[in-house]
Amino acid sequence: MATEQVQAPRSERLGADFWKFWAGQTISNLGSSFTFFALPLLVYELTGSAINLALTTASEFVPYLLFGLIIGAWTDRLDRKRLMIGVDILRALVISTIPLLSLTGALTVEWIYAVGFISSTLTIFFDSSQWAAIPNIVGKDELVTANGRIQASLSGAQIAGPIVAGALVAVLAIEDVMYFDALTFLLSALSLGLIRCRFNPEEGEKKELTTIRKEVKEGLTYVLKHPVLRNISVMMAIYNLIGTTVFTQLVLFADVRLGADQSQTALLFSSGAAGMMVLGLLAGKIRKRWSFSKVALTALVIDGLMILVFSQMREFWIALPIYGIGAGFGILFNIQTISLRQAIVPNNMMGRIMSIAGVLAWSAIPVGAYLGGLIIEATHDVALVYAGIGVITMIIPIVFAFGPLGHAEDYLPTEPESEGQTPQPEALSAIDA
Repeated sequence: MATEQVQAPRSERLGADFWKFWAGQTISNLGSSFTFFALPLLVYELTGSAINLALTTASEFVPYLLFGLIIGAWTDRLDRKRLMIGVDILRALVISTIPLLSLTGALTVEWIYAVGFISSTLTIFFDSSQWAAIPNIVGKDELVTANGRIQASLSGAQIAGPIVAGALVAVLAIEDVMYFDALTFLLSALSLGLIRCRFNPEEGEKKELTTIRKEVKEGLTYVLKHPVLRNISVMMAIYNLIGTTVFTQLVLFADVRLGADQSQTALLFSSGAAGMMVLGLLAGKIRKRWSFSKVALTALVIDGLMILVFSQMREFWIALPIYGIGAGFGILFNIQTISLRQAIVPNNMMGRIMSIAGVLAWSAIPVGAYLGGLIIEATHDVALVYAGIGVITMIIPIVFAFGPLGHAEDYLPTEPESEGQTPQPEALSAIDA
């Protein structure tokens, strides 16, 4: 029987619907963290190649470049809740093909790339809907706290996931742990079905029918004209171009630099997730004490410093907390930029704006991952590459601090937009820097 959907109450408390949403995503994230750890380990065991590790990451981000703009505009037209439930079911089917093909002896590295490509395409639908839905589930004053709780649950799952997966691979084939991921996608779909509030804003006035192309152009124009959104996208693109190699080659770094076995590599993944969880939980409190700009830019400087220090490590147990600290400040930076976009963008454009932001920022990841793999193969010195990434990462926020991101609060809307109204970017600030 269908459940009546109601508009979420606007209060400073995270309500029951948010916690249903949070519980479902926590379960799903736990399953995904198994794959998060197992997939690069599987590729590394099959090939032992930095290039193949890079191609695995590239296959997961090329869909953002190819489809992100269209999917973002499309999700603004659809019922977000039904879309997310359908996507969860499809992701369960796709990820389960890896262990099934392995069982028949037909699994290839090329199919792993294909699964990454298809899963990421589906995830664009889910994430565009998810980040657009959150402002309808909680009040605007609680956006940073809600995003922090979601990120903390992701990080908590990524602490437990690799450890549990590391234990499971002692008795199961690596690919078989992905069955757990498939199951948790189905549980996530069930939890979404139990939520009563709408994931879309109240309809109010009938929306004028238009084309996907026009909506993509409208969203892209909005981002490129808005000084803060434009600068966030540029900064994220540069950061991802440079920094994606750190995660992409982590299995390789752990092996050749730290001499880590599979269980220790699992702990390294978990250490990064632990740092993310701690800073994710603190994100709301930190934001209430300091401005968006100070928190985001300072966090990125610290992230770069930790990458630099990590690159020089040879002792695993010393490297472990350093990697965790760096990952924590990296996610604190991400939480602030996501929350800033949600605070600026009108809800009727949220889906396409979030995916446009993803396209502009994440389109650099396939290129960065591949170039990083090539450089490591050419230099045979993963530590040197990591050190260079750390230095450049520290420089990036310092440069952007002299532009609109140095005072992003000046561009926040001061009054709620009227129903159905889409404010122009220029109206949010007197200066289009």
